[in-house]
Amino acid sequence: MLIPPPPAHPRPVPAGEPRLQLINISKRYPGVLANDQVSLYVMPGEIHAVLGENGAGKSTLMKIIYGAVQADSGQIQWNGREVSVANPAAARELGIGMVFQHFQLFETLSVTENIALALPPDTDLKELATRVRTVSEKYGLPLDPDRLVHALSVGERQRVEIVRSLLQNPQLLILDEPTSVLTPQAVRKLFETLRKLASEGVSILYISHKLHEIQELCDRATVMRGGRVTGGADPKQESTASLARMMIGRELPVCQAPDYAGEVKPVLEINRINRPKDDPFGISLQDISLTVYSGEVVGIAGISGNGQAELLAALSGETTGRADSVRIAGQPVGHLHAGQRRDRGLTFVPEERLGRGAVPSMSLTQNAMLTAHRQPGLSRYGLLDFKAARDFALRCIERFDVRCNGPQSAARSLSGGNLQKFIVGREIMQAPKVMIVSQPTWGVDVGASATLRQTLVDLSREGVGVLVISEELEELFEICDRIAVLAGGRLSEATPKDETNAEKIGLLMAGPAATAPV
Repeated sequence: MLIPPPPAHPRPVPAGEPRLQLINISKRYPGVLANDQVSLYVMPGEIHAVLGENGAGKSTLMKIIYGAVQADSGQIQWNGREVSVANPAAARELGIGMVFQHFQLFETLSVTENIALALPPDTDLKELATRVRTVSEKYGLPLDPDRLVHALSVGERQRVEIVRSLLQNPQLLILDEPTSVLTPQAVRKLFETLRKLASEGVSILYISHKLHEIQELCDRATVMRGGRVTGGADPKQESTASLARMMIGRELPVCQAPDYAGEVKPVLEINRINRPKDDPFGISLQDISLTVYSGEVVGIAGISGNGQAELLAALSGETTGRADSVRIAGQPVGHLHAGQRRDRGLTFVPEERLGRGAVPSMSLTQNAMLTAHRQPGLSRYGLLDFKAARDFALRCIERFDVRCNGPQSAARSLSGGNLQKFIVGREIMQAPKVMIVSQPTWGVDVGASATLRQTLVDLSREGVGVLVISEELEELFEICDRIAVLAGGRLSEATPKDETNAEKIGLLMAGPAATAPV
């Protein structure tokens, strides 16, 4: 499929006044032209997709509309008149709401208090808590308004963002990867809500890397590459393959998982972990056992908030227990902290890229050293060798095709997918015996997702045991050799993927506990 050249002038607007029209919007950062003469329009009641790879400029454009970023040039028209959106508060006054890919929440505040920050200062918190509970249940995104955000899973935090926007009664709702960590059932409920909002005249700008969602939900799509508009499409008239080609300019790679030819031996053994919850809203782990062997990828499916955070803490070394509760390559490590487990061959990719996987304000070189400093040649006599550290970061950037402005780039300057590629690459380059990855492709575009998935499969076929925790069933069935389900703090038996299916896994995910084999 030929990709049409970017338009030299704004696309013709049909009869009727657009809710939003962007004319020749440009935004430049040091070394990066994020948006280059971007023009598009959204009609009242339209669900409009913006497609593109990570780094294509989608999120920057949405932030300009929402007032979180100021364009260098161009014009924004709102309901037929030119406006200047100085900040998010001004956007909300106009009737623009936004759900960010990276959450905009204060961890020490409750759900209600976080939502109140986007509402008028005289909002009654008690009344708001009732509205939060009612609206969240109505839309299939249940929330406890009194819970503190730091105690919420990633999926639950996503619900807070969505409900906060819905409570503002927007005329235009911008959704940046809103379903990244939602269950299939919650996604269906959200789509029902969005269609109802559209039928009432609300316009929706929708960013997602899940092309089947775009096909199902959206009326029109604008495609961006390299900060420019490169074409448009009716998603319902396209296949996922043709949409992917428009986005990335090439055929979408297919994940290959050859048989493992090496010696099969246990590299990660989890032996009856029982751990009471340390948070009143947390989940107690009950009799968790699992063995991961060299040369395989084992997946753990489950809905957010069913013990994933607690299990990851127990495996990474953030919490400790009996020495024999966790073994790496036969060595008991359950009593060791995270650094000591890394010394024995464990690498770990958390679900939160910014804040846990990487420090936002630090450069990629500095972020690489947070976990890779123990690698030979990167330190001397206890002091970091910064030239070697920079070379390590540069090799990671080149090997994993991280789109950035070099090793000196701050982590926060990267798109979500490129930062994820860097973090996963950093861990792989440490030659682990075991690698644990949580939500490996959350918010990552189709091209980068395929690359990351293939990378994990290839790593396993080199003799590494890979454990993947993900809510994406399609992802787990694509890359895993065996799949287990975590529900209610219990882990089901890990079953070969050829002996189960998405329906069986989904039933266990939805159940009160996963106690039976899949």
